[in-house]
Amino acid sequence: MPINMSMPRRNVMGSFRFFVELGGVFTAGFSEVTGLQTEQELHQYYEGGLNEYPHQFPKRMKYSNLVLKRGISHSTLLWEWYMSVQPGQSFRRDGAIILVDRSGMEICRWNFTGAYPIKWSGPDLNATRNEIGIESIELVHTGLKAIYTKLI
Repeated sequence: MPINMSMPRRNVMGSFRFFVELGGVFTAGFSEVTGLQTEQELHQYYEGGLNEYPHQFPKRMKYSNLVLKRGISHSTLLWEWYMSVQPGQSFRRDGAIILVDRSGMEICRWNFTGAYPIKWSGPDLNATRNEIGIESIELVHTGLKAIYTKLI
């Protein structure tokens, strides 16, 4: 298929302009998000007489935990959410990681469902360093869906 040179070139976007939305509320100030990953689990079936390879069939999707990191602040939102998760009383939230371009227009979002925190980490404190204190929260969730914005 020939390349149409009249089509506008689309640039690859950086991963440093993003927002986090938790429970329908934008939660600003996260410096890092990791764990945007999903993997298809497979069932291997070895057919008798076929020794070159096994047949592989999809089973279920496996989602990595999301880890949100931000500079420590006066906001206690993450700590309170973490502490609200007690056995039998989990406080699940849906949310999204939203990637934007330089003008603030949404490029892509990754919606996650049924999330709740399973780990909170406070800052490493060291008087000999001049670094920002970072807190992180690790979320387990029940699904991840990528939604890409269509360019016209």
